Amino acid sequence: MALVDVTKTCLDSIHQVVDWNLKSDTVSKIAVITSRLLSDAHRYILRCLASHEGVHRCTIFTPISEMAHSSYPDSPLGPDAYHEYESLLVQDYEELVKKSKTKSTLPKDNNLRETSTFEDEGWSQLTSSEGDIPPLESSLTGRDIYNKIGHPEDIGQKLVVSVHHFPMILCPFSPRVFVFPSKGSIAEAYLSAEHKDSLSPGLPPLSTGLLSDGDDVSPGATLTAHFLYHLAAKMDLKMEIFSLGDLSRTVGKILMDMSSLYDVGRRRRSAGLLIVDRTLDLLTPCCHGDSLVDRMFSSLPRRERTTSSNQMKGSQTQLKHGPSNLQRAPLDVQIPLQEILREEDCKTDNLRLLESIEAFLCAWDSSNSASQIVDLTNLSKKDNNKGSLNSEVELFSGSFVCTENFCGTPYLQAILDRRTKDGAILVKKWLQETLRRENINVNMKSHPGFAVSQLQPMIKALARSQPSLLRNKGIIQLAAAAVVALDESHCARWDAFISAENLLSASAGDTTQSLAAQIGDIVIKSALVGSHQQKDGKTKASQGVLSFQDALLLIVTGYILAGENFPTSGLDGPFSWQEEHLLKEAIVDAILENPSVAKLKFLHGLAEDLEANLNRMRFEETRQVSSNQLQIDDFDDDQWGSWGDEETENNNDKEQVYGDMQLKLELRDRVDNLFRFLHKLSSLKTRNLPLRDGAYTSESSFIGDPYTNKGLLYKLLTRVLGKYDVPGLEYHSSTVGRLFKSGFGRFGLGQAKPSLADQSIIIVFVIGGINGLEVREAQEALSEAGRPDIELIICGTTYLSPDDMLDLLLGDSSYF
Repeated sequence: MALVDVTKTCLDSIHQVVDWNLKSDTVSKIAVITSRLLSDAHRYILRCLASHEGVHRCTIFTPISEMAHSSYPDSPLGPDAYHEYESLLVQDYEELVKKSKTKSTLPKDNNLRETSTFEDEGWSQLTSSEGDIPPLESSLTGRDIYNKIGHPEDIGQKLVVSVHHFPMILCPFSPRVFVFPSKGSIAEAYLSAEHKDSLSPGLPPLSTGLLSDGDDVSPGATLTAHFLYHLAAKMDLKMEIFSLGDLSRTVGKILMDMSSLYDVGRRRRSAGLLIVDRTLDLLTPCCHGDSLVDRMFSSLPRRERTTSSNQMKGSQTQLKHGPSNLQRAPLDVQIPLQEILREEDCKTDNLRLLESIEAFLCAWDSSNSASQIVDLTNLSKKDNNKGSLNSEVELFSGSFVCTENFCGTPYLQAILDRRTKDGAILVKKWLQETLRRENINVNMKSHPGFAVSQLQPMIKALARSQPSLLRNKGIIQLAAAAVVALDESHCARWDAFISAENLLSASAGDTTQSLAAQIGDIVIKSALVGSHQQKDGKTKASQGVLSFQDALLLIVTGYILAGENFPTSGLDGPFSWQEEHLLKEAIVDAILENPSVAKLKFLHGLAEDLEANLNRMRFEETRQVSSNQLQIDDFDDDQWGSWGDEETENNNDKEQVYGDMQLKLELRDRVDNLFRFLHKLSSLKTRNLPLRDGAYTSESSFIGDPYTNKGLLYKLLTRVLGKYDVPGLEYHSSTVGRLFKSGFGRFGLGQAKPSLADQSIIIVFVIGGINGLEVREAQEALSEAGRPDIELIICGTTYLSPDDMLDLLLGDSSYF
């Protein structure tokens, strides 16, 4: 039986999955696990079937229910989606088999052309949101596919397809923290259409208190509601649903509309579900908090994004009622083990390291180990050439959790609740315990406290032995991730962000002039640094130095803080006209000095003009310096001969001045649009209805109150567990509850409104995403409330880093 996962949309990965195990024994059954809509996965499922002869049964598991398929905009499937798709897949497969009878004798080129044409025809019935697929000849020729399928009489049995609903396909960080797969249809479905109250397709709209009509419900809200409903049913939970925010209220209403008398009457364990809009607190994911996991996700490389789905031929996936699916940042980080496990002592140790890596790969993918094991002899010959060796070892990158035995899960769960220093010390303790258990001695100097340099020798010692490496992959990979995150280059940038954010927060408690001055200083410093780096030919920022993109993220943070502290200081924004004018001029100058920032969305189309302007400015500076060095001693009569050329030069200068003025005018218009968007961010407190009365601010006025520095989840859980009133929190009554309220309530049989604090299980779902800091603060709120009996589960649409927030607000994933 072959198991195929088409959850990922990386094109290379998909083709490896499709062509997987072609030379193995005959496969009669295929199981497909996907987090995509069936219409999205159709092409790849069909190609998997075509790649294996003798397949007579195909079982497909998807987390998206039949009702969710039928509710999705422009979906080709109806209420009976699973059976419809089963019939369509069998029909397409039989059509492919039928064509193989007459096309198997054609030349290779014609055969391949017919194959591609058929895939396009089948694809027109079920539109996909995948990126453009490389040609089939990259893996199989058309003749190979037909030969693999064979004729119907060779197959012997008709293909049987069965589709099953499995709402447990998610991305868990621990047993009580999970998000949706970044490349799944639920995470990529847009949450808000473009209108005056929306910020990004990946974020809920502002909570103005106006509930959207049924036709305006976003696909992301629909898919999220269906997933949560079936997840609770799978866990045998009876949900008491509470919501905070407009989109969360919509999701809660969908959940209640899906419930029935049968669902409510079943004897299930009661649990509370709290749904929260991300736009009620954009500050927390934008800031760089004290979380080791957040540092890891911001420091470690991730798989590159694939081609946007709306670039597919024909734009078949473009939805009629909203934008195409957004591109979420991939969650699968790649821990560079080759950097941590590199040996430099001698060739013997180097060869021993490669042997350990071979064992690592054997256990990593035992089904395909033959193609992944590196020839140790060839690698040892390349030892003198570090570049070649590194290029080979770069193939080996780890992840947080080993998928073979899930080794590493308890470690990741523990550090989610720790601050950066505490988490690093805990990793060091785990390494020491593992070394003692393996009877391995490490000679290194003892340092009081913690130092990053202490981790790497212990990691290498554990990886030197093949059995030790295989047994301890979980802690080795997590420790390697900690080394990367706490490396000086990454740590310096993160600490620089923390320092700047603390200055902005302190200035926000003072005056608008102070806060505006701090923002202006950040912009000017980033511009100077970027200008010097371009002159020196550097492409990367120095350690601890923030780039102009980093300054933009801090500007977003500053405007949100200004809106919270000075909501009425200006008619069109939190700052006065003079203060904002200075900020605009500083940003314009920074862009003119750093044309490389033209890749930002609000500067699209100006890259060539900005680059040409900078080159012209540098040429003028060079020419001016050269002319000042010339010493004119004599008045030459021949100079009268060039008197007519001065007029031509003056005309050229006038044209250049005119061109510069046009560029600056266009640039100022773009910057004005940027500030109009910043004004919308600064109005979050006044436009978000649940935040207007200031219930989530500190009740004490002294400076340094830790409550003021916490995120919304901490404040919300503190009020909920303390059974205080929570403004804007709405309870969604069940079917029976509404019946008691409307009917039997008049006879004194009304049903009391339940409290979240009375539930033994509380699930908090943030529509838009969560980060590691919020997970830790939620656990702190639970501990401070003295409620260890409550099982708290934190989940969200995706896992957000500050860079992800910059992309959602000002990048390609923004409506700005």
